[in-house]
Amino acid sequence: MAVTHAFVARLTTDELRAIVEGPRPLAILVPVGAIEPHGPHLPLDTDLVISRAASARAARLLSARGLVALVAPDVPYGVTDFAAGFAGAVSVPAAAVCAYLRAVVDAWLATGAAHVCLVNNHLEPAHDTAVRAAIAGLPPKRASVASPLTRRWARTLSDEFKRGACHAGEYETSIVQAADADSVRESIRHTLPEVDVSLSDAIARGVERFADMGLARSYAGSPARATPAHGEEMLTRLAAMIVGEVTEAMG
Repeated sequence: MAVTHAFVARLTTDELRAIVEGPRPLAILVPVGAIEPHGPHLPLDTDLVISRAASARAARLLSARGLVALVAPDVPYGVTDFAAGFAGAVSVPAAAVCAYLRAVVDAWLATGAAHVCLVNNHLEPAHDTAVRAAIAGLPPKRASVASPLTRRWARTLSDEFKRGACHAGEYETSIVQAADADSVRESIRHTLPEVDVSLSDAIARGVERFADMGLARSYAGSPARATPAHGEEMLTRLAAMIVGEVTEAMG
């Protein structure tokens, strides 16, 4: 059966059965993120927008390589303790995130998927650790995590990302412009000054809250420099990250 779109939830049960019973292995990509503040100009689901858009691009690339790759519905909640005190910081305990993600992975494997990849773009360390722990003990051929916190992939991204000053800055804002332009408050974005704060450096010093890092409006970096073209470039690189993790895990 020809798959004309990337999203598994849009299939019927008969269509999915035909894929599972077909000659090509099925890879399921699960976008993971969080509901948390991303400055006054980006939506609370920014991390999900990024994971979903990168997954859709990766699904097309993987399908061209002989798999059937489909994007599962999002897992929208995560550990967002760093954003405490800002409206919209909806934090779920790490243990709950880990257990839920493991249940989702197990369920897709039981449904007939050959491989499940958790695509995570919410980069709070405790959250990323919970995502990775969710596939602990599974054979690598069955499950993987694609996250730009993995050093090899971080090196492929923008200078702002590598500096760590990238929470709702040029990097994330550009990606949302490319993936969901209507959700960017452009009239606000243009007015925002650069906040030259490296979250990675602050975390290394033991600072655990955006407010204590100097992110008074819950963003770091330079939203005003964002462009859709830069966002498309970053999405291309994030899609390559997903393709790399899946193909290497599946052998």
